Amino acid sequence: MKSITNSVLVVSKIFSEMHTTDHIHIRCPGNIGFLACLVQIFFPLKQKTVKYAGNWDLESRQPLSYKIQKWILSNTFLSRNIKVLIYGKWNNLNNNIIPFFTATYSEKEKAHVKKKFEMPYKFLFVGSIVDGKRPLLSLKIVHGLIKKGVDARLDIYGKGERDDQLSEYILKNDLQGVVTMHGNQDSVILKEAYKSSHFSILPSKSEGWPKALAEAMFFGCIPIATSVSCVPWMLNDEKRGILIEPQLDYAVPKISEFLENPDLLDSMSSRAMEWSQQYNIEKFKVEIQKLL
Repeated sequence: MKSITNSVLVVSKIFSEMHTTDHIHIRCPGNIGFLACLVQIFFPLKQKTVKYAGNWDLESRQPLSYKIQKWILSNTFLSRNIKVLIYGKWNNLNNNIIPFFTATYSEKEKAHVKKKFEMPYKFLFVGSIVDGKRPLLSLKIVHGLIKKGVDARLDIYGKGERDDQLSEYILKNDLQGVVTMHGNQDSVILKEAYKSSHFSILPSKSEGWPKALAEAMFFGCIPIATSVSCVPWMLNDEKRGILIEPQLDYAVPKISEFLENPDLLDSMSSRAMEWSQQYNIEKFKVEIQKLL
């Protein structure tokens, strides 16, 4: 009852602000974004942009509220004079929908990082230590490679509710010498970690634009990820990275096969770096200006 009462007040405030502004910008998916999607219908003549920061894949399993938001935004009758920025390239898009990107690094931070793909292999996990990012699976994959005789290291950057779970696994399996949990670190330290690592592993359950992968690719790290959201497009169907299923008995053998071909890894690293470096802050600003 409290949520319903508050929603009425929020909708009233949203309507008032949209009425007085020149440009409406909405971020979706989300609770307030859902209400804003509904209210913007009453302003068909106002210029609007929407950043859809989630997974646009219409076939993926998502909450009903997310699907409704996507339906409203892509409906050219309900949503007019609008540009909806989505991650990745998808089929059957109409004039409302524009494939877009996000950026972290600038043009001046570009660097050709030449990596030597030989043991010990350095793996990197960057992200919140929560179930949705599957950090424990990342740890188990690297452990599985070590069991197969691969000399590997794993550096984990981030914090979250599953910190203790990872720490317990490391202690139980005597991995203190090869796995390091760094917690949250600033961008300078993270950038150096990208430069010195071979692989960035992120077997997420869901993503929008996985920044941790794009940032790692900027410095030549080969991404290892699940086939969610726009990730297959980012990895160009494994020309720029490795796609895995979220099962140990699938991921470990597949990664092992790639490790046996250092020339292939070298070309994947170069392609990943070339692709990611085109999405820099300067280009981001130019594309935003075009929208306004």
